[in-house]
Amino acid sequence: MDTPPMSLTCAQCARKLGDLVAQLPVNDIEETWKEVELTAQQLANGLRVRDGPDDNHTMLGKTLLPQNLTTLLSSALNGTLIPDASRTAPVFEILRVGANLCVEHDQNRGHLLEAGFPQAVVSLLEGYTDTIPEEPQVDPFPMSIAYLQVVKTAVGVLLNATLTYEPVRNRLISLEVAKTIFRLSTALYPPAAWMRTTSNLHLPDTSPTDITFDRIAESWTIRAGLSSWAGRLISELQDDVHPLFSQEVLPYLVQSLIAFTPPLLAAPPPPHFAQPSQLRTTLINTDFDLLSESCSHLESSALDVADVRLSLARGFTFPSEHHDVPCFSAMLDFVEKGKYPPLWYVQSENGLEGGDISKKEKAFDDCKAAVIKAVVEVSGDDRNLDLLWDDSDDAQPGGEFVSRMVDWIRAFVSGETSGNGRDDLVICATLSLGNITRGESHSTILLSQPHDIARLLSSDALLAPSTDIKLKHGVIGLLKHLAQSSSQMPFNRAALSAAGVIQLIIRSGVWDDRSDFMLEIVQVNAIGAIKHLCNNNVDNSCNFILEPVDSQDPPSTGLSQLLALVKRSDTVAIKSEGTRIIVNLIRSLWTNERRDELISEEELRVRQQKRANAMDALLTPACAEALAALIGRSAKHLILINEGVVASSLLSMHRDGGALVLNALTTPLPAEVTPSSTGSAAVSTTASTSSETMDSPIILSPTGASSKIPSVRHALDQLVVSLKSESTPAEVRTNICAFFGQISKRGTGDGLQRLKDATRPILEELVSVHGQSMLGSAAKKVLDVWISE
Repeated sequence: MDTPPMSLTCAQCARKLGDLVAQLPVNDIEETWKEVELTAQQLANGLRVRDGPDDNHTMLGKTLLPQNLTTLLSSALNGTLIPDASRTAPVFEILRVGANLCVEHDQNRGHLLEAGFPQAVVSLLEGYTDTIPEEPQVDPFPMSIAYLQVVKTAVGVLLNATLTYEPVRNRLISLEVAKTIFRLSTALYPPAAWMRTTSNLHLPDTSPTDITFDRIAESWTIRAGLSSWAGRLISELQDDVHPLFSQEVLPYLVQSLIAFTPPLLAAPPPPHFAQPSQLRTTLINTDFDLLSESCSHLESSALDVADVRLSLARGFTFPSEHHDVPCFSAMLDFVEKGKYPPLWYVQSENGLEGGDISKKEKAFDDCKAAVIKAVVEVSGDDRNLDLLWDDSDDAQPGGEFVSRMVDWIRAFVSGETSGNGRDDLVICATLSLGNITRGESHSTILLSQPHDIARLLSSDALLAPSTDIKLKHGVIGLLKHLAQSSSQMPFNRAALSAAGVIQLIIRSGVWDDRSDFMLEIVQVNAIGAIKHLCNNNVDNSCNFILEPVDSQDPPSTGLSQLLALVKRSDTVAIKSEGTRIIVNLIRSLWTNERRDELISEEELRVRQQKRANAMDALLTPACAEALAALIGRSAKHLILINEGVVASSLLSMHRDGGALVLNALTTPLPAEVTPSSTGSAAVSTTASTSSETMDSPIILSPTGASSKIPSVRHALDQLVVSLKSESTPAEVRTNICAFFGQISKRGTGDGLQRLKDATRPILEELVSVHGQSMLGSAAKKVLDVWISE
């Protein structure tokens, strides 16, 4: 060597490396590579200084150095996947130069990308990944210190080149480097593996005398650092557009969850780590970082990648899906049994401080919450229904997953987990069961023995006023799904009614006037459950209307709570769906009921009196105005207009109902139902919760056509619009005519005259156009009633 490497400047080192690149084709010998190593080492060390008098980084980035680094790395490999022992040190120093050249320097990141250096580093890491077994590793994959240094530094190159620099980031995403990095890093640092073994850190031919504790500590230190850098790199690559992981990575992701679940979690540390030390603290922190990253990736993958959801459910039934790693079961085990590591609580000068422990406990709980979200997402995928719901075993109705979810609820209600604050298990179980409970048969299985879920869900522990709103969300959501089947399955309705579901929902306080970001969702679900249970059922309807809530001062009833909620809410879904409960109450109470032959005369008398009292409770301006508002706001939802018409017509049949209904029809509507109908909510209880806007004095026609009509100011206006429109189904228009005829028999005064003036021309036209048809006949009957007065 003409000049000792240690005396060269950064620029001279870079030129020297260029000269060595030129020599390699004719002088590829050990001495040349040793010179490459020493020169690259000095250059890498020099580039660690960023605030010196010379801007070496910018200057060298513009030279051939980036291309020379790529060439040197390729030459060192000489066509092999990974460098042999004689080339490991030069490769390590070449990687150090690349990593230090692009630290916080976008120009150099671009120069390296153009030279293909990050791509070459990815190929190197793929080569190391090809040397490890495909299956997830429980014990650390044996690797020499030199190779570990190369792998760690290669990850460091990609991390430095990616930070805040989109071109490199996008290229690495296209190369799917996240999968490579994660698989490699988890093989070299399996979560909590240091708690189990130190025997296979090194290659099999390593002499036992060379495996000192210092060597063990050095290996674990490098492996932990590599894991940390890999996690940071993967986080940099993650975004909301490009899912990083597919189902192939699931067996590697769940290894952290398994490590934090007994029995592995409870294992005592090996002799080398029996006492607290800085290294042990580092390893403890690294394990938890891995857990946090894995749970986050599981959550995002389950949310964004349909194949991940399907694969997790499929693996629950077919373990071979994930190399016999029970991924979904591991997630469930972690949620149920995962605990804080005992070593967190060992006091020492190198251990965790009290504040750090509290933060870690909170972060650990967040990890469980992330996995719970993933479980719920898996259960919510329609394709997974047949995988998670299994009717093949009579001893376990619904299958293993269903039984486990019910067991979580039962344990909480019985006090086994409620005292430990495990409402997260119930939240996961109720949301998951709600997702996979489809149709009458599923509901019947859950409501029957041995599950008897109506009794469990009606527990005060789940629906007390003080119960957390997230827990109520899951419980009431599941009750809504179960109630949906009740109209077709008398057993299902009987089970829910016997459990006192209606009364418990009313007492739960979900319809109270409180501010909570989840409250509206829960209120809509509660409305859905009661709407179905009161449909065509006199007893449930009477209980909802009449039974007081003793725990409230002053006492209220379900009806009074509902009317207050509908009145004050700004959410169209709550207003409309809440009013549909009133529709069902009227239908149930005004419809003739077949007498039960087993009931005595006295019981019949009491029942009829209760029914009459409930009907009287509905004959109020508040109920009539709620029905009128439902009609007025539902220009785009004719089914709601029809329901409002039918219920109002039934209400007007009562001797005191005609005047109430007629007055509600002709009274100005509340402000929120008079603007543009574009704000109307869908009929579904999952409709948007945004309120109607007030920015337009006109509404679109029910057909959504571009023609516009004057804004409705009264419910009668909307009925006129619907009756006049040819796009309104004949059945709905016929019901409107029948309603007008019915109300004309009970109504009097100015209100009735306004109705006649507004509708007579339309009715006459309907008679003229539709003749003897159902619609024409209905219109003629109304006109005949008016003539006979």
